[in-house]
Amino acid sequence: MVIPRRIIAVLSLVCCFGHGFSQGFADEKNRREQAVREDKKNLASDARWLYNDVQTGFEAAKKLGKPLLVVLRCVPCKACTGIDESVLKSKDLQALLDDFVCVRLINANDIDLSQFQFDYDLSFSSLIFHPEGSLIARYGSWQHQLDEAETSTKSLQAALQKARTIHKDWEQNKDRVGPKQGGTTPFKTPIQIPGLAGKYQRELNWEGNVVQSCVHCHQIGDAYRAWYRKQGQVIPKDLIYPMPDPITIGLKMYQDVGTKVREVQPGSIAQQAGFKPGDDITAIDGAPMVSIADIAWALHRSSDPGKSVWTVQRDSKLMDLQMTLGPGWRSHSNIASRVGTWQMRAMVQGGMVLRTLDASKRQELGLAQEDLGLVVHGLGEYGEHAAAKNAGFRKGDIVLTIQGVQGPVDESQLIGTLLELHPKSTQIRAKVLREKQRIELSWPIQ
Repeated sequence: MVIPRRIIAVLSLVCCFGHGFSQGFADEKNRREQAVREDKKNLASDARWLYNDVQTGFEAAKKLGKPLLVVLRCVPCKACTGIDESVLKSKDLQALLDDFVCVRLINANDIDLSQFQFDYDLSFSSLIFHPEGSLIARYGSWQHQLDEAETSTKSLQAALQKARTIHKDWEQNKDRVGPKQGGTTPFKTPIQIPGLAGKYQRELNWEGNVVQSCVHCHQIGDAYRAWYRKQGQVIPKDLIYPMPDPITIGLKMYQDVGTKVREVQPGSIAQQAGFKPGDDITAIDGAPMVSIADIAWALHRSSDPGKSVWTVQRDSKLMDLQMTLGPGWRSHSNIASRVGTWQMRAMVQGGMVLRTLDASKRQELGLAQEDLGLVVHGLGEYGEHAAAKNAGFRKGDIVLTIQGVQGPVDESQLIGTLLELHPKSTQIRAKVLREKQRIELSWPIQ
């Protein structure tokens, strides 16, 4: 049989694209593997950094009377590369680091989950401990997570300086840091959580594929959510909306300082509590604050609804502000950029990525007030992430209604709503607008 030239050309093009994809995947795999091995080669015997050895770090901190700085770094990930390199090389930071015992932790497989509680969606996080084990402060930056080239360490320097002061005045502060400690966990270590258990070992496989042997921090949150889901239980809201940014309650912070308020959103929870631009948040419920991550932790542990006391310094004076968190406040946290949200999109959105139409576009399309107005920005292509695509959804569809959901909601709120409504697998119906036609579709909740 003679194959037409046009078909040969198409097949050749497909093969070229397939080869390019495979080559790109292989290149990225090699890059990640090399990055981890180079990290160990360069730092395993470093004079400053203890490598993957928290226990020795605590012993050294006790001996030297210094606080312990543990930097948790997901080396294969490109996110946070800028700040990571700065922490290791920046001359501006080195003198400050002399006041700490420093541990670099790239193996999170066997960390104590009751002790190491932080934002698992970040590729670079820091925890600062008193030598006796109490947590003094957390540090993590979404500014650096979303911009891998961002190299500034000003926010980290500010956090370390404040943490150093807390340690120096420990007798006055040791009873104040209670709210900053991690709570009890259903599993002691990541490799004991179903979904990770049996797949990973305590130590990394340096003799084989080291990257595949490493539990990425975001997998901890993924495994927790999957564990609840598999049991048919509703996933706790703090696992859906972890470590809420202060903007969730209306506070936009100065990134370089972390605890200083830059803007207060009109009508927000923070404005109702009496916050003003320039306020420096010094404590929440008595616990000293050193960073945005500390504030996020305080919000993470807050109830829904709940009340708390925020101490601020305003014009050289300290004052207490009463924060009232109303029902559902946590669902206003924007989780769109979190890697853990990818898993939840597969669970309840069939792998769809949804964005909210602005008011002008809604008017142009003639949407009613009760229409959701969520545009399908992206669709998963493989496995459970392709459920919506396989059900007939297309990129650009406007989701008008979803069974059981009342608007207005954004994607972050929708995910939480659907996870609460449907802890078990089912089918739900929706209406979408496609090229001026209203179409009924359904997709599986997984």
